[in-house]
Amino acid sequence: MTHAYRCPNCKTNRSRFNLIEQHATPVKMDPQTGETINAYTDQNVEVFHQLYKGPKLKVQCAACGLIEEEQSFIKYADYNG
Repeated sequence: MTHAYRCPNCKTNRSRFNLIEQHATPVKMDPQTGETINAYTDQNVEVFHQLYKGPKLKVQCAACGLIEEEQSFIKYADYNG
C-alpha cells in the first residue's frame, strides 16, 4: 500500500525521499580482532543473542537529510495534509 509522505523536520518536502531498507545479519565477533566468528540465521542464534526487531524501512528526506521511521513521515502527511 502506498502512503503520502511529508517531512516532519523541514515541513515542505512532499516528493523527494530516500527509502532505506534495513537487513540485519546476526553475527558473533572476536572482541580483540573484530573478525566474524559465526554468522547466524534467524533460526540458529545462541541463547543470549537478541535478534533485530527494528523497522525494515526507514525514510530520509532528500531536502533536509532527516532520517526517521516511515510512520513519522506518513503521520505528518496525514495530520498536515
